[in-house]
Amino acid sequence: MSTDGGKAVSDQEKRQRKPAIGYTRTSSAANVGDDKDSVLRQRKAIQAYANRAGYRIVAWFDDPAVKGADTIDVRPGFMGALEMIAGNGVRTVIVETANRFARDLIVQETGWKRLHSEGISLIAADSPDQFVDETPTAVLIRQILGSVAQFDKAMTVAKLRGARERKRRKTGGKVEGRKSYAEANPELVKLARQLSERTPKLSLRQISAELASAKFTTPNGVPYSASAVASMLDH
Repeated sequence: MSTDGGKAVSDQEKRQRKPAIGYTRTSSAANVGDDKDSVLRQRKAIQAYANRAGYRIVAWFDDPAVKGADTIDVRPGFMGALEMIAGNGVRTVIVETANRFARDLIVQETGWKRLHSEGISLIAADSPDQFVDETPTAVLIRQILGSVAQFDKAMTVAKLRGARERKRRKTGGKVEGRKSYAEANPELVKLARQLSERTPKLSLRQISAELASAKFTTPNGVPYSASAVASMLDH
């Protein structure tokens, strides 16, 4: 039997609690050190919430002197937390406040979205529903991010199309799509044309049968269809 926040808690009850990771961040080096209380205060708030909500903090990760506008992928502490999560199955990260996760709203929303996509819950101890509420600000940011992603995709498509058009004008040839039969197998097309010039004239299916006799078949080993033979002759 042990105490947890002044309350007697059995070891079995502690083991039954859901595992979580505690994360703290301080934006200024002036708030870092044994004589500073920022990290201690954050940990106390996180631990108090964990006790109330039935979580067990299995590890702490800190990012000292990291600005709230820094994205999560440049934070050593948070990336360490994600590495641990990948290996131990923990799916919850608890912070003191939403601002402690990220002060910049765009960083906050994109960071939450990344965690959410990986099945990781992010909880602010002072407002547990902060990252699940459909607030107007959150909805607006998601719409903006979606529009930016759509714009980027459209720009990429436009750039690729422009590159193909420039190459086509320069070479005068084909620069996209599946290769024709003449490009993929010129010997096949050559024989098909020779067969089409026979007298008496062969039908498309007869040409296909002759091609099969000469070991020219589809990748599946079956004779070419009449429409495929017609395509060979058209080119």
